Amino acid sequence: MLPRAASKFVEAWYALGHVKDDSVVAISGFNMPLTPEYLIQGLYQLYRTSGHPKNLFIISDTFPGTPGRGLDWVAERLYKEEGESQEFIRGMLVAYYGWSKWLQKMAQENLFEAYTWPICVLASWFRDVASGKPGTLSRVGLGTFLDPRQDGGALNDLAKEKRTVKVDLVEIDGEEFLLYRAPLPEVAIIRGSRADELGNISLDEEGIIGPILQIAQSAKSKGRRGLVIAQILYPVRSGTIEPKKVVIPGPLVDYIIKAPPSKHWQSATIQYDPRISGQVSVPTEYLDIKPEPLTTKKLIARRVLLEMVRRVVEKGSYIVINLGVGIPSIVSTLIVEEGLQDYIIPTVESGPWGGLALQGADFGVALSPKAIIPLSEQFVFYEGGIIDAASLGFLQVDKEGKVNASILPGRLTGPGGFPCISTGAPRLYFAGRFTAGKQDIRVEEDGLKIVKDGDIPKFVENLYKILYCPCNAVEEGREHLYITERAVFKLTSEGLELYEIAPGVDLEKDILAKMEFKPVVSKKLEVMDKRLFKKTRMGLREELLEALRR
Repeated sequence: MLPRAASKFVEAWYALGHVKDDSVVAISGFNMPLTPEYLIQGLYQLYRTSGHPKNLFIISDTFPGTPGRGLDWVAERLYKEEGESQEFIRGMLVAYYGWSKWLQKMAQENLFEAYTWPICVLASWFRDVASGKPGTLSRVGLGTFLDPRQDGGALNDLAKEKRTVKVDLVEIDGEEFLLYRAPLPEVAIIRGSRADELGNISLDEEGIIGPILQIAQSAKSKGRRGLVIAQILYPVRSGTIEPKKVVIPGPLVDYIIKAPPSKHWQSATIQYDPRISGQVSVPTEYLDIKPEPLTTKKLIARRVLLEMVRRVVEKGSYIVINLGVGIPSIVSTLIVEEGLQDYIIPTVESGPWGGLALQGADFGVALSPKAIIPLSEQFVFYEGGIIDAASLGFLQVDKEGKVNASILPGRLTGPGGFPCISTGAPRLYFAGRFTAGKQDIRVEEDGLKIVKDGDIPKFVENLYKILYCPCNAVEEGREHLYITERAVFKLTSEGLELYEIAPGVDLEKDILAKMEFKPVVSKKLEVMDKRLFKKTRMGLREELLEALRR
């Protein structure tokens, strides 16, 4: 008989000591949910004390950390203490650098090769390379900075020179695709809630189901003996985890480390809330949500919500939507504020359905969601156009309706899930302020009062980087609106058309003069719904119920 397998529980220093120089290291994340913070810090501290492991190439499905946490904690020390002499990181491929100003600084100064792909591509890539494919084939990214005819996902000069990560243009039956390729992971550093001595791992207390199984599989594929190290909270006896709750089977896992609760948070500001993991479900009306103050952000989010309500009326049933970061995420709160949670089901790209999606650095989890599905499966709904609509933010828009959502000089944030959602959603409501820069714009009962406008135009002749191209969108019948606090545009075959303005603004002075191109102005220019400017509820639930009764 074979001897009983030894327990896989070890100290962090022992497990991390097996990571070799020059390794390709895959790390799970999505901000703080599923970020193995304890192991990330331990890996860097090992490097600081011994000089090893060094020259690591890090790949993450999203970004493992938030400001001051996870990889940002590491990057701050690398930048401040080592600068150009840092040898810890030789390259990175992540979907979003926006939570780390230090990694952005390092990327801009070419201290490592910086690459980025959308979340959906990275999640699919781990699965594809684990199954022996050369990479991931996708239409996401065509006509954008991810396209090899532009930057191919390279964020700095060092990446453009080295091309460790490649994106190739492929044609199949006359149709263009992008083939995303990167080096295979040799080490996987992941996170779960419970683990037994055999290495079986569950996600009981986590707020999302990220691609941790696929990350582990990618390190073990093709007969390679890759290293899989997992951070967990609760060691348990073998046989005590229900088989259906095992997300990663034990044979895939080499070492398990029990982390202190202080290094294992559900989100950036919440260590543990059973409502986030779905262990307790509270009716949405009892979540004690404070009404959003009536600012230009709320005004824009309200205008987005009007479109969502119209879609419910058209469909005669509930709708499923996606809400991006920034202003669109406020719509989740307004849905509850207006009592519409039974008719508009918001989803977050990390997997939650319904409930109250959290904002800011807590983005990615929700309070009392009705369902939490795997991240990779969530993106099928977006790329496949299975949802009804999506609202996403923007930094710049051009006359053809192309969008730059997140990249400017000195701001290398990356695409996140934006290209995946915008490529597939049948109705897109881009939401953002009309101008950028310091401004004083007040929402009053009778309309908008612009005391001081922002001095940076956002509707521009040329985008700094293209993150979304509405190629053939009009011909395909996909609806595109661009919603701001003072103007609403729609995409037509002739480009952007202005068809709605806020009361209190001057068409020439406050809108057309602040754009770098001249849009088509509708002959039936409308004024925004006056209810958008009310301090009290808009009464959308009552309006919706009345419309559905007709």
